[in-house]
Amino acid sequence: MAVIYKILAREAWLAAEAEGSFTGVGIDVADGFIHLSTAVQVRETARLWFKEGDEWLLVGFEEAGLAGLKYEPSRGGDLFPHVFAPIPVSAAVSVDTLRRGADGLLMFPACIP
Repeated sequence: MAVIYKILAREAWLAAEAEGSFTGVGIDVADGFIHLSTAVQVRETARLWFKEGDEWLLVGFEEAGLAGLKYEPSRGGDLFPHVFAPIPVSAAVSVDTLRRGADGLLMFPACIP
């Protein structure tokens, strides 16, 4: 099972749970797709885009359960998972609270290399 990840504010995930699907936030809506990261990419995504705040969640989605999934070149030419459809909350296989370490960076569960 391949899992891909989205870092998002707790309130955004709670809203998705209430609606039954996640349709994106901010940059996702502006770009017309939901930005996700692989396990290998998510630490750098966090370092670049999630420097502040303490209410972040790491939501893992089973890749096979995502309609509209495409891998497209992004940062440094690396292929990133983008979803061009709402993501059902039932596709989530994990939801982890991310805390900050002493260095100020987000700490990840053991499944993230």
